[in-house]
Order: sequence, then C-alpha cells, then structure tokens
Amino acid sequence: QVQLVESGGGWVQPGGSLRLSCAASGMIFSINGMGWYRQAPGKQREVVAGITSGGRTDYADSVKGRFTISRVNVENTVYLQMNSLKPDDTAVYYCNAYPFHRDYWGQGTQVTVSS
Repeated sequence: QVQLVESGGGWVQPGGSLRLSCAASGMIFSINGMGWYRQAPGKQREVVAGITSGGRTDYADSVKGRFTISRVNVENTVYLQMNSLKPDDTAVYYCNAYPFHRDYWGQGTQVTVSS
C-alpha cells in the first residue's frame, strides 16, 4: 500500500520561503516520477512541479524561477523549495506520482501566504 506523507507547510508572508517534504513508502520510489500538486479554495487541483526518475524537471508557468523540485531516492523523499511566495500560492499542497495516480493522494499540507 502506497503512502505519501507531506509536511513543511505553514504561514508565511509574501516574499518568504518554505520547503515542503514528502516521504513515500510502499512503492519502488526510484523508478517513479514524483510531483507536487496544489488545490486552492474553489479551484481545481493543478500540477505545480514534477521530476522524472531520471531527474528531469517540469514546472507550471506560474512557479517557474521560484520553486524547485528535488528528490533523494535513498530517503524515498521528494522536496519542493518555494521562494518568493505570493498570496496566489496559498493552497493545500500534495505530492503524488508524476503523472499522478488516483489512489496515491495523501492529506496534503496547507500553505498560506499573507501579510
């Protein structure tokens, strides 16, 4: 059974930074693409960033140059470094496979950007 546990969210002022972590279990982590997704109130869930098993990264246009996705296979962990945060980044952030698997969604971690 795959389990993905996100952490690292919180409240931050505009321009601030946060680092999200996602610990995976129950899967062969190193062969899976992994991604970060977010869902803001009243909006559909969207992909934020993805990283393939080979390390290639993809980013949504809205976060390019501000967010960085990385992975440490020996730790079964994927990270999302978020800099220059904006109020529009406020959302619940989830990790999942990339592309996502419908059965892998975890609880997510709340990120709130406000002054």
